[in-house]
Amino acid sequence: MLTLVSRGFGYDECMQFQQLAYFVAVAETRHFTQAAEQMQVAQPSLSQQVRALEKDLGASLFHRIRGNVSLTEAGETLLPIARRILADTDTAYRAIRELDELGRGRVRLGATPSLCTGLLPTMLATFCRDYPGIELQLHEGGSRDLQSELSEGALDLAMIVDSRVQDDPRLSMLPLFVEELVVISPKDAPPPVRGQRMRISQLEGRPLVMFRRGYDLREATVAACRAEGFEPAFAIEGGEMDAVLEFVKAGIGLAVVPSTVVGDRFRRTQFSAPGLTRTVQLAYRLDLEPSRAVRALRQAITRYLAHAALPPGTQALIAQP
Repeated sequence: MLTLVSRGFGYDECMQFQQLAYFVAVAETRHFTQAAEQMQVAQPSLSQQVRALEKDLGASLFHRIRGNVSLTEAGETLLPIARRILADTDTAYRAIRELDELGRGRVRLGATPSLCTGLLPTMLATFCRDYPGIELQLHEGGSRDLQSELSEGALDLAMIVDSRVQDDPRLSMLPLFVEELVVISPKDAPPPVRGQRMRISQLEGRPLVMFRRGYDLREATVAACRAEGFEPAFAIEGGEMDAVLEFVKAGIGLAVVPSTVVGDRFRRTQFSAPGLTRTVQLAYRLDLEPSRAVRALRQAITRYLAHAALPPGTQALIAQP
């Protein structure tokens, strides 16, 4: 039985919530027998608990005169307090039950800007619909920064690119999908090459719209160009994903982006084999027990990737159950 303990006035006071409930029932019915029936307890037991409460408080709570029950001044004082305590207790029980049943909760998810622009909106839409009471906090950033935040406990989950995975014994990495990197250009402009595919070497001398430093896609593109023996030429650099897409759409230059962000807004040109790909992984802490809300989001992400029709150039690494 739950007990409210107060230490003060030189002695210990012990007040049980059940006693408060019996007291409120008597105060509202003004009848011990009716209160006992309402509380589904034997009348002598209810009376005994009320007297025990009065003894603990050191004051009579009811006037008992020839079967008539009325509140004393102490009873009048206690009644609103008792009602508030019982209401708060009920609220606490309900809140904990809802939390356990995924009626409430919070998940802090980190993801790269390209994922936020590409797959994530559709992926999270179902989760938000299924669990409207769970607060979802999205942190957008580069894989290196997200991994640091996850290690420091600032995130619960992070979707990061394999190029940034560093050894950390506290983290586990679950491969989610492989996505192809493609060259995008305006739909109303001539294609960058005559054929269906282009070699990485054919980017030499082409003006590129380039992401800011520290961006995974910038590093992957520059590394691929250098592997072919040339430095890429930048028409403009320093943008985030949305800005890069708009600059390409305006005809400023080409950009190398994941296939998941292209949609039907741009002309898509694939690289010749072996091409460029990246693996997206779901990272989480091994040394922390995840909440039910975190586990639910993890399951929602893997379930989506196992069953969804993914964009061209994307291959799920999650097997269907």
